[in-house]
Amino acid sequence: MNAFVARPVDSLDAVFKPRSVAVIGASATPTKIGGLPIAFLLAQGYQGEIFPINPKATEVQGLKAYPRIAEVSGRVDLAIVAVPASLVGQAIDEAIAAGVKGIVLFSSGFAEISEQGRAAQDDLVARARAAGVRVLGPNCLGFMNLSEKVFATFSPVVGQGVTASGRIGLVSQSGAYGAYAFTLARQRGLGLSYWITTGNEGDVDFADCLRWLVRDPDTDVILGYMEGCRDGAKLELALAEARAAGKPVVMTKVGRTEIGAQAAASHTAALAGEDAVFDAVFRQYGVYRAYSIEEFFDVGYAFSVAGIPAGDNLGVFTVSGGAGVLMADAADDAGLPMPALGADGQRRIRELVPFAAPRNPVDITGQITNDVGLFETSLEIMLEQGDYQLVATFLAAAGQGPMGEQIADQIGRVRARFPDRVFCAVSVFRDSVRERLEQHRCLAFEDPSRAIRALAALAGFARQRNKALPASRTVEAPTLTLRAGNYSEADSFQVLADFGVPVPESHLVADGAEARQRIADDGRAWVAKIASADIPHKSDIGGVRLGLRGGDAVAEACDAVLAAARQACPEARIDGALISPMEGDGVECIVGVQRDPTFGPVVMLGLGGVLVEVLKDVSFRSAPVNRDMALEMIDELRGRALLDGVRGQAPSDVSALADLLVRVSEFAMASGDSLDSLDINPVRVRSAGHGVVALDAVVIGR
Repeated sequence: MNAFVARPVDSLDAVFKPRSVAVIGASATPTKIGGLPIAFLLAQGYQGEIFPINPKATEVQGLKAYPRIAEVSGRVDLAIVAVPASLVGQAIDEAIAAGVKGIVLFSSGFAEISEQGRAAQDDLVARARAAGVRVLGPNCLGFMNLSEKVFATFSPVVGQGVTASGRIGLVSQSGAYGAYAFTLARQRGLGLSYWITTGNEGDVDFADCLRWLVRDPDTDVILGYMEGCRDGAKLELALAEARAAGKPVVMTKVGRTEIGAQAAASHTAALAGEDAVFDAVFRQYGVYRAYSIEEFFDVGYAFSVAGIPAGDNLGVFTVSGGAGVLMADAADDAGLPMPALGADGQRRIRELVPFAAPRNPVDITGQITNDVGLFETSLEIMLEQGDYQLVATFLAAAGQGPMGEQIADQIGRVRARFPDRVFCAVSVFRDSVRERLEQHRCLAFEDPSRAIRALAALAGFARQRNKALPASRTVEAPTLTLRAGNYSEADSFQVLADFGVPVPESHLVADGAEARQRIADDGRAWVAKIASADIPHKSDIGGVRLGLRGGDAVAEACDAVLAAARQACPEARIDGALISPMEGDGVECIVGVQRDPTFGPVVMLGLGGVLVEVLKDVSFRSAPVNRDMALEMIDELRGRALLDGVRGQAPSDVSALADLLVRVSEFAMASGDSLDSLDINPVRVRSAGHGVVALDAVVIGR
C-alpha cells in the first residue's frame, strides 16, 4: 500500500500568504532571475516587507539590501532563493537559521539532471523538513497570490500583464505550461486566486497545493496540470477533500505509458496503463478531465461563473432552428437529457409567436427583432412550465448588435426569478455585453458545442457530488499473505473462494485414467484444462478442451492437454489436468486487480473474456471499491447493454457482478503488498438471479 505522512495543511500559509519576503540572490537588474520577483512585488503593489539579500550591494531596486538574511531585523515569512545550485545549501541553512517558514527555490541543477542532483535535493529538503520549513521547488517558477499581490516568481508573463484577482486556483507541475496557461487566462479575462508551479516537488507537491487550495476561502474552483504523481494515496486524499468541500477540480493529465511489469502474464496488467488508472481515479472523485487547453479553461470558467446546477435537464432557447438542432445533437453526445416543454407552456408560447417551435429546443425565431420583449416573456414561460436546471440560449449575432445589452439584462431578470438555474448565452459578444451577462452569472460562449460541453461538465459534477465518497484508503493491516509467484488455477480458486468469490466445481486429476474414474456415469458436459502455475494462458497452447461428455471423452481430453502442455512448455511445472462441469449461457467478463506503482491495487472490469485485450471495453477503480462504485464501473462499459439482454437473451445478474467486484476489492485490500495481480477471466455472468461464476483465475503474488 502507498503510505504517506500528511503534513499540516496550514504549514503552507507562510509560503502562499507571506507578510514579508526575502530574496536571496537579489539583483538590481529587474530582468534577471534574482531581480524579477522584486520588480514584480514593487510594481504590483505588495503590501508586505521586501528584504533583498545580496552581499555585494547596499541597495537593490530602491530597497535596502542585506548581506545575509541573518542581518534582517524583522520577521521573514518567505525566502525566495535565486542562487546557483552550488550556493543553495548555504542559502537554505541561513534561511532556516533566520526562522523562515517557507522557501521558494528557483534554482535548478538537482533531481531533474542526475541521481547526484537528486541526492543533493533530498538532503536539502530533509534539512528544511527537520526545521519545519516548507520548500516549493527546486527548479520551479514559483507562485502568485493575486489578491494579496505576492509575486514570488521570475516568469516574464507577469511583465506582460496580470489576470484580475478571481476565484480560480491554478496549479501546474510544469512551469512553462503554467506560464502559458496564465497568459491564456489573462487573455480570456479569467480571474485567478493563486497560480502555483511545483517544479521538482522536493517537498511541496501537487497534492499539497490542491489540499491547501481546497481550504482556501478565496478559491472556488481548482485547475490542475499534472505530468505524474509519486504518492497516489496523498493525491486521493486531496481529491476526496475537494469533493467533500464541493470545490470542482478540472485536470489536464499528460502521459499515456503502460505498466510493463507482468504484462505477459496478466490481461489486467496489459490493460491497466498509467493513463487508464489516473482516469479511473479522476472519475472516482468527480474530477473533470480536460483533453485540451480550450476545454480546460471552458470548464473552469463555467464553474467559476455559473456554479453547480441542481440537476442535468437542459432547456435550449433559440432564435434559430438550425442552431437549436446543433445544440440538441451536442447535448445528446454529452448525455444531457432534453425533456419536452409541457403542453400548456407550448400553447402559451405559440400564442405569443404563432410560428414558434416550442417543444425543446424552443425556437421563437427572429421575431425578437420586431419585439425584443418576446425574449424575456417566452424564456420565463419556458422555465415556469419546464423542468430545466440548465438553460442555453442561442442569440445568433445579437450579442454584438444594438439589442445586446437589453437581452443581457432580460436574461439577468429571468435568472433572478430562477436563481437555482444555470444560464448560458451563445452569440458573438461585445465586451460590454459579455461583462453584463457574467455579472448576472450567465455564461457567455461563442461556440454552441463548447457551451453544451461546459454545461455537461457542471451537470456531471452535480451528479457526482450526490454520491457517497469513496472509502478511505486508510485500511486495517493486511490479513492475507500470498506466496510469491503464479498460483495455479486450482490454488487461485481456493484462495478466492475464501473471500466469497463463486468458483466452479473442479477436480484435479493426474491423467485421463483418474479423470475417467472421477466422472464415472456423470452425464454433464465437462471442460478439461491444463493445471500449471507456469502456463497462465492455457488456450494459447491447446491446453483447454470443451463440451466433453462421458468418461472416455474426458479421459482422452485430459491426456491431450497434458501432452500439448509438455510439448509447448517443456520447462513448466504441471500439476495435472483440472476438470469442471461446463457452464451454460451468459455474458463473459473479466475481473482483475493490478498493483499500480502510484495508487496501489486497482480493480478492473471488462467485457469480452479472452477477447478483452482486443475490445478494450474496460473500467477501473482504485481499491477499496464499494457497491455503488462497482455499479458505476458496470455502467461505464461501452457494451453495457449486453448485460441487459439483447436479441432475446435474458438480462444478466448485474447485482451479482457488482458483488463480485466488491469481494475482489476486499481480497486485494486483505492481501496488501503481497498481491501483484489477479485475473478472473472469464467470469460468466448468468441470467438475473442466478449469480456469477469464475471460470478461470490466476493469482500472482509479489
